[in-house]
Amino acid sequence: MSLAATSLDDVDRRLSGVDLALIVLFLLGLYLGVSLQITSKVPLTCAPSGLAGLILLWRRRDDIQPRHLAGLLGVIALYLAAVLAATDLAFLSKRFTGLLQLTYGLVIAYGLFLTLIRGERRQIAWILLGFSLFIIAGCILESHTSLKAISDKVRDRIYDAGLVYDADLRDQLLYGRIRPKLFTSEPSAVTFAYTHFCSAWLIVSQWRWKLLVYLGLVGLAFVVMPGPTLVLMLLLMIPYLIFLSGGSNRRSPTRIAGAIAVSVLLLGVTIVVGQTLFAARLAELARGEDASFFYRFTGPMLVAFDVFRHYPWAGAGLTGEPFITDNVMNVYMNSSSFQAAWKITRIGDVLTNYFWLHWIYLGLVWGVIMFAALSVWLRMLGVPSLLYCWAVWVILGQASGAYVGPKTWAVLLIAAATSIVGAGRRADAAVPREIAGRPWRLQSSRAMPSLTA
Repeated sequence: MSLAATSLDDVDRRLSGVDLALIVLFLLGLYLGVSLQITSKVPLTCAPSGLAGLILLWRRRDDIQPRHLAGLLGVIALYLAAVLAATDLAFLSKRFTGLLQLTYGLVIAYGLFLTLIRGERRQIAWILLGFSLFIIAGCILESHTSLKAISDKVRDRIYDAGLVYDADLRDQLLYGRIRPKLFTSEPSAVTFAYTHFCSAWLIVSQWRWKLLVYLGLVGLAFVVMPGPTLVLMLLLMIPYLIFLSGGSNRRSPTRIAGAIAVSVLLLGVTIVVGQTLFAARLAELARGEDASFFYRFTGPMLVAFDVFRHYPWAGAGLTGEPFITDNVMNVYMNSSSFQAAWKITRIGDVLTNYFWLHWIYLGLVWGVIMFAALSVWLRMLGVPSLLYCWAVWVILGQASGAYVGPKTWAVLLIAAATSIVGAGRRADAAVPREIAGRPWRLQSSRAMPSLTA
């Protein structure tokens, strides 16, 4: 009996209809951000994503590799150590709740990761592109049909009153119209999801002219749903060009030099586009009247620096806003960009940047430790470029908060999965059980002779 060695390229990578539906449900949960209150203190954030992620993890249970699981458990254990190291154990209960939420986000994102790396590039690309086009079409319909009334009624029912965006008058002053919300809590949720999904599509798409299509999607979005978050779409092209494009010639000095040159040009275009399309918003920012920008970037950055001075070892602890309430208010009141007339009902609402929240929650020392631990885990998962994954995570962090929420970790692990699929790699986790159980089969067929029984 002769057994030919089986290479990873022989593995069937097409996902079933159930898997595809669950991926769509996961992305829908990220888009809507709907939460279910499990207890009075513990919400199940992005509930549809949680349901889909847990089912995907169960369906991929035979694909879970011991080293991947060990890496994940190691990351969670280090977060627990960081929680215990934070100052004032009176806030331990609140921080532990944050740890539970973060663990939930990491676990369901890992379930999505295992499914994406098993999929075929065209399948994943069509899901991401289809979702992006759905958002565009929905926003057009909301702006020109009665869909807006339906969207507003749904939003009033599924979101808490304090989360529903009601600054339509401000939108009319800044953009000349009311921006579409398309069943989400606010316009920035629409533009964030569109930016995220389009940039992920760029990585996995095999179209020859995908860069031109991507730029077309950018331009279309600026017309249909204007918002500063869309500028990040141009910035997200830079890590792709530098770290992932080029295929087998990716490490060529000539290609890298060309990618850097194009990236510098893109950076210049981004600045020009921002200054041209959002002149009114920039003028408001220059006058210190843009509360949204302050809460998304300037304020969290200043608070992070303040935490470095006062709590450099372990920061405020996960979800430690109550612990640093006085610090936040002192920093904001002493900032020339802050206006005392701005109302602050909850400290968490004015720290909406998960990159800076990483440092606020963990401090300088544990912040570095956790970056290192997460990087080791990403390497265990088989990512072709750590810098790409972190660049995407940092860029999108400028438009999203909720560090312990699923969206934050979905951004990182979707970047990891799409970089693996886009680079044409096979991760160990993508191998079916009948092949993974035979280590000799994981080697290249060129390196293994036929075995004769």
